Amino acid sequence: MSKRSHHHLTELGCIACEDLTEFGAGKEGWLAPDAGTTVLCALDAHSLAIANRSVVLILGWSDSDEPRVKIRPELSPIEAERITAIEWLVFDDIKVIAIGTSRGFLLMYSLRGDLIHRQMVYHGQIIKLRVRGTKKDLMQDISSEDVCVVMPGVIARFDGSDIRSMLQRWFQETHSRFWDEKSNKDLEDDGNSDNRLPYQIWNVNKYGSCVDAAITGIMPPPLMELQSSQRYYCAVTIGDDAVISAFRLSEDRKRSLVGVILSKVMPVTFSTIASFSKMIWRSEPTPTSKPEEKLQSFARASSLTCLKDYPRKGEKLTLSPSGTLAAITDSLGRILLLDTQALVVVRIWKVSSAFIILNSWEPTAPFSGLSSIFHALFQGYRDANCFFMEMLVNRDDKRASSSYHVPGKSDYCLCLAIHAPRKGIIEVWQMRTGPRVLAIQCAKGCRLLQPTYRFGSLSDSPYVPLEVFLLNGDSGQLSVLNRFLN
Repeated sequence: MSKRSHHHLTELGCIACEDLTEFGAGKEGWLAPDAGTTVLCALDAHSLAIANRSVVLILGWSDSDEPRVKIRPELSPIEAERITAIEWLVFDDIKVIAIGTSRGFLLMYSLRGDLIHRQMVYHGQIIKLRVRGTKKDLMQDISSEDVCVVMPGVIARFDGSDIRSMLQRWFQETHSRFWDEKSNKDLEDDGNSDNRLPYQIWNVNKYGSCVDAAITGIMPPPLMELQSSQRYYCAVTIGDDAVISAFRLSEDRKRSLVGVILSKVMPVTFSTIASFSKMIWRSEPTPTSKPEEKLQSFARASSLTCLKDYPRKGEKLTLSPSGTLAAITDSLGRILLLDTQALVVVRIWKVSSAFIILNSWEPTAPFSGLSSIFHALFQGYRDANCFFMEMLVNRDDKRASSSYHVPGKSDYCLCLAIHAPRKGIIEVWQMRTGPRVLAIQCAKGCRLLQPTYRFGSLSDSPYVPLEVFLLNGDSGQLSVLNRFLN
């Protein structure tokens, strides 16, 4: 499909198809990113994954003839298990879809819909799957690539190299053996659940249950442990009780009292509930199931700081590529820019910035339009969605304008794209304290997306900048925000 440019957007493809009706397509605002939406999206360089409570649909947006795949994970009907998170895992020659469930299971599927891996992380709902990598620099002496699993009050970390090795073994075995009908069924039902991936898990529930969290990177050890060979991570959480909290995560598994209680009491509680459920439905045939997986004990998490500002509540968190900045949306319609190294809020977007809408209203316009302007004005940035992106801002020198010059990382400027659905606008702001460089009107049924981090891309040449895409749920059109801006 040929690309068409329209102002600051370039159309790339269309995902409209009959299979989307199962996810609500055809209804106005079915993809709108509000509190009532249960549709999940994950974008890759050429594919889009869309999920509801029980089904994942994989379709290609660059080629309309590419076959679509539906994945229906085996979920527990007794415990009303559902899909709560999805994300792509992309390596050099391997691409799979990762699924998190409301029972705490991490599932990995191939593009054909084969179950590759199934593993219990912890009892509870998986809120978010984050894939990211940090490059070795002056602040960090080693590079790191990982998958972060976010749950209420719990953070788990899977190392990217362990996932890569497991996937390579699975695909090698799949291509080297001839699967008969029985072995295919066993693979679909059980996956690679016997070969558990190693991971680390921390309890970050000190200031209440979190609604989103992220591991921002590796941090120095405490002053009294400078000679320690352990690796320490910094984690930022947001929630209802504490808008922002920060923790130092240690690889040490010496458990605190809270960790001991949670690791012992929680499994017993869930086992009791399951036994009681079986007594209620004992008239029905009980399917054979594997014994409950043994949960991993918590490693040590030390509190660094906490911000409580009632009635403000944290809602969503987005990390910059380096992990040094985090954009946090709250319940008051504001956006906080956090320096994750100094743990200081360095910028706030709030309702007052919405007065720019008044510039578009003319005194000769009917007063009916004025009411809609003031309605959007006081919505602020409620239900906002943010992504960091890189743009060529005011790069008009000879080198940048030359057709022979390929822009490098130093040519790009870090920006924050903010989608305010209640205002029907996308704003792009220059970091950290720069001006607004772009504003785009968009339909209410749109959603802002960003391709997942690709493992091994830290050494990519030429440099691939961070881009942001816009998916129009009503038309099915996928566009990319142009990164060239003079």
